[in-house]
Amino acid sequence: MARQERAIRTRRTILEAAAAVFDERGYTSATIGEILDRAGVTKGALYFHFGSKEELAVGVFEEQLAITLPAQSSKLQELVDSGLVMARRLRSEPLVRASVGLALDQGAMDLDRTPAFRMWIDQNTQMLTEAKARGELLQHVDVAETAELLVGSFSGVQLLSQLRCQRQDLERRVVVLFEHFLPSITVPAVLARLDISVERAERVLAQVLTGEDAAVPTQASVPAQAPVSSGA
Repeated sequence: MARQERAIRTRRTILEAAAAVFDERGYTSATIGEILDRAGVTKGALYFHFGSKEELAVGVFEEQLAITLPAQSSKLQELVDSGLVMARRLRSEPLVRASVGLALDQGAMDLDRTPAFRMWIDQNTQMLTEAKARGELLQHVDVAETAELLVGSFSGVQLLSQLRCQRQDLERRVVVLFEHFLPSITVPAVLARLDISVERAERVLAQVLTGEDAAVPTQASVPAQAPVSSGA
């Protein structure tokens, strides 16, 4: 058990070091040597977990989805939470910044960047499919097209925020994105109950850190009101 825990810690250390180097240098300029120096591990330890620099990049892609957010009574609230939490993590976590930077790095010609976009699209597709089954989406909504549009829109918004102010206003920009995006796909009764606020991400992440499983209350969930039903 101790050996397994040590291996998990070593793998995490390598991923964090790779993320920092990718974030600072870009995928093409980053070297295995720089990652080894940053991680403070041997070449053998690195290659035990990752066979190449590309495998390291894929590991960074996958690590951003390792976090599990609390389930909500509305699948569209889960979609909103996912976007707002990603925005917050992009500002605070080098590993998440590196994963997005790698996916959008057009200079990384020898890196297959499609897995990152596929993971984001698949995650959105799953939530939107469940939302539609629950009656949360308007009848005309095409789930596959909507999932891809949301990923493309988020990618553009975060890039603009990065260029303008190093993502300092990213959560506000993502709120604006959802405020424009959701009315075109959401049943009005559901839309009225969604919490699309800048502060939402902080509350959700705080619950993740404490290990609580209950749904995070929305702004509409005050004591004088009835709780949001799963069929909203």
